[in-house]
Amino acid sequence: MSAVAIDIGSRYARIARVGAHGAPELVELPGAVPGEGLPVPAGEDGGRDAALRAAYAAYVGQHGVPDRLVIVAPRPDRSGPAGHGADASAGLHGTGRTPPLSVLSTPHAVLALLRHAGTATAGRYVVCDLGAASAEVSVCVVTAGAVAVAGCARHAPADGYGAGFEAALLAEAGLPCDEAGRRVLAGLRAEDGAALRLDLALDSAGRNPDRYDATAVHRVAGRNITAGTVRLALRRLAAGLDLATAEALDGAAPAPAPAPAEEASPAEEAARAAVGGLVAVGGTARFAPLLRHLTGGGWPLVPLPAGTDPALAAVYGAALVAAGLADPADRYPYAVCVGAHRTVAGRPENQELLVCGAGLLEPGGAAVFAEAGGERLRVRTGPAGAAAGRPVEVRVRDPEGAVSVPVRTLALPGGAEDDRFHLGVRLAVDGTARLVLRPLDAGAPAEFPLGELPTDLRTDPKGVRL
Repeated sequence: MSAVAIDIGSRYARIARVGAHGAPELVELPGAVPGEGLPVPAGEDGGRDAALRAAYAAYVGQHGVPDRLVIVAPRPDRSGPAGHGADASAGLHGTGRTPPLSVLSTPHAVLALLRHAGTATAGRYVVCDLGAASAEVSVCVVTAGAVAVAGCARHAPADGYGAGFEAALLAEAGLPCDEAGRRVLAGLRAEDGAALRLDLALDSAGRNPDRYDATAVHRVAGRNITAGTVRLALRRLAAGLDLATAEALDGAAPAPAPAPAEEASPAEEAARAAVGGLVAVGGTARFAPLLRHLTGGGWPLVPLPAGTDPALAAVYGAALVAAGLADPADRYPYAVCVGAHRTVAGRPENQELLVCGAGLLEPGGAAVFAEAGGERLRVRTGPAGAAAGRPVEVRVRDPEGAVSVPVRTLALPGGAEDDRFHLGVRLAVDGTARLVLRPLDAGAPAEFPLGELPTDLRTDPKGVRL
């Protein structure tokens, strides 16, 4: 089976698959920059959509239509890219064959890579996607069977995030911030001893800027790039990242505004202490001094699998998902049902009512309600005047394996003869579920805790905690 993933950045379109050795790798295509991917033309009409169609066409031209396609979305939003990906796959191949398509947000793709490697377990993680255009920070809650994005923030300066940093360095060397200039800068950083020289120069300039800011860390065409220029540009990177991280943490757990001083407020420190680790990905995450800024601020960095370029982490994780080697964990995989009573031909019958189909429940998302024919069902909880309705058993079911296991039995409150409700279920960010009763009038919905839903019915159907 040929399964591929596509990640469209502001500069490169990266296509990856799982190789014969079982590890993800970039797909080699004509015109691709080694280790980067296909360049995205600057100012191309259509932007990301056009780049996606062009990258897909390039792949199909060399390797044919894939059996499965996963597209990485820069933020946890599946509304736009999925349609564009379908257009690309259907419109660029004459046979009309469209591969099964799914869209995965960057944090889900990155955590799929880490979960596959065993380096991300249950807990909270901050995923920082540090690219040329922006720094996007997502606070993610990882549970046994799902990954929920609890808060996110984006810092995108007008001249770009990583792009602004590179432009400042190249300007001092008299070079334009174009593809050629960036390659020169990348070559300088790759020279033997360059990283050590930069670290020593930045450390010295930090302790005594008047004396060491003028120290040359790179030399290009007879002109120097100094430690002072790098420090100023790094300070801008760090400030933008810190701002986005604070906003994302505030979104995940609202807290008082941060203190104006450089030191973190008690609320920030508490939010940071609740995070299991920070993951830095994207092209700008290659810059080691920025990572040291994070560790110096007390963030525990989660290492990427050995040898993984941070710019390729998202597309590698998506390639594992495409190949079926990693679970994206962005939806609850099973259906949720309840026991129901109906009167058929004057005789009572026990039935199982489907509340939520498999793959529809998103951690932290809205409640999903039972429907029939595209309309929400109206249910009654119990006999008129009863203090509590009949016991209702909530079950989860694997539609493929036909395995069904109980979760919890609830005693829902009864009501009047004509009282009717919409019945739904929602999954909280922490992975626990709630059964939802929403009155047909303007009354407030009632929620009943179900605890953690089972996440693997295939291997341990008897080990479900009730």
